[in-house]
Amino acid sequence: MTRPTILLVDDDDILRNRLTRAFSSRGFDVYSAKTKEDAVTQAQEAQPDRAVLDLKMPETSGIEVLKDLLKVSPLTQAVILTGYGSITNAVEAVRLGAVNYLTKPADVDEILAAFDNQEAVAPESQGQSYNPQSLAEAEWEHIHRVLNDCGGNLSEAARLLDIPRRTLQRKLKKLAP
Repeated sequence: MTRPTILLVDDDDILRNRLTRAFSSRGFDVYSAKTKEDAVTQAQEAQPDRAVLDLKMPETSGIEVLKDLLKVSPLTQAVILTGYGSITNAVEAVRLGAVNYLTKPADVDEILAAFDNQEAVAPESQGQSYNPQSLAEAEWEHIHRVLNDCGGNLSEAARLLDIPRRTLQRKLKKLAP
């Protein structure tokens, strides 16, 4: 019996490595890529059953990766991950062939559920059930994204956020919204 295969495409090394370990522990053969070129090459060779694509990457978008991925591996099911609340782009990706999309942070169980729950993301029904992210949630995610980009360095993150370091510490001590 062959193990299911999955391709992870994300420019965030930490997230990609964490997801790789989690999918491996759940019985998947995992291929990972940081760039569109690597993703397409691996998809041609491996013909993965599933793919998880980051929507926003430095040189390209997950939508472009999805288009090329489906050309070389048309049977691959793809889920789009978005950390920037780009629901419009995620819905466009669904129209282009993705089976679902999730907002970051998403764990492996949520991603696997997204593959199994394809009908829940029909674009017609999505407009009716969309609950916008609150300002507090958006701020919380943005702070953590910047902090992650700084490798956990509070001083650097505070400088990039243009807030005092102590204010950042207070915000981080609060529970997530």
